[in-house]
Amino acid sequence: MITNLATRTSTTANAPERRRRPFRVGRMIRYLLLLAGALLSIFPFYWMVVLSTHRSAAIYEFPPPLVPGDRFAENFTKVMDTVNVWAAMGNTLVVAASVTFFVLLIDSLAAFAFAKFSFPGKNALFLLVMLTFLLPSELATIPQFLMMTELGWVGELKAVIVPSLAGAFGIFWLRQFFQNSVRTELIEAATLDGCGFFRQYLHVAVPSARPAIAFLGMFTFIGAWNDFMWPLIVLNDPDRLTLQVALSQLQTTHGTDYGMLMMSALIAVVPLILVFIIGAKQFIAGITDGAVK
Repeated sequence: MITNLATRTSTTANAPERRRRPFRVGRMIRYLLLLAGALLSIFPFYWMVVLSTHRSAAIYEFPPPLVPGDRFAENFTKVMDTVNVWAAMGNTLVVAASVTFFVLLIDSLAAFAFAKFSFPGKNALFLLVMLTFLLPSELATIPQFLMMTELGWVGELKAVIVPSLAGAFGIFWLRQFFQNSVRTELIEAATLDGCGFFRQYLHVAVPSARPAIAFLGMFTFIGAWNDFMWPLIVLNDPDRLTLQVALSQLQTTHGTDYGMLMMSALIAVVPLILVFIIGAKQFIAGITDGAVK
């Protein structure tokens, strides 16, 4: 009987351990799958770095090179000698920073008004904003170019900045956030304390929506930095080209130096990686907000 009791006790003690084992195995499988997904996502960037250190013909080799070569300095020097990278990067920084600032300002003001205030034609106006969001941006290319020509802005950076000062996506994104995160009672209390619209916006709305604003800021900055088609159309001054347009000059009719091309892509993407590292926490918080109650 004592033996049976000891056996039962041992079996009971081992039961939680048996229950935990499948959980640990399942968690390990999930981690392995996540690791595999992360490696697959990182590999194109890693391969770009590898090819930027090799000669152009390395892209046709089989098996392809998977370790860095010894031509990093040579390819970097060739890019710098062919394209005025620093001037183009400065132009792109001016464009991206200006567009991001004004998009955050204008979109957040509009979104706050749509979310928390009533005025005649509010729903119709918001519907009109959403309709512009559904239209492809290519449809506006010709009218925008004609407008820039009439204003005499063709070839200047403001021709790239001004058409992007506000966007329907930002208004929609921040409106949804303001509706859920800014309580109406706070707005009413601020009104009773004598706060006008702009003080309510600065002291109530903006502090509550920092993750959403950070996400929109990074999203807008990356989009403005990578924009290629519109700057290619409207900028014709070699001293005012943005980075993406300037680097496109590396592809010529005489052939493509893929080592130099990958080096130029690396130069263009490094600032974006730094921006993401700085604001990654707020960026991820903005994406996942609302996913967990």
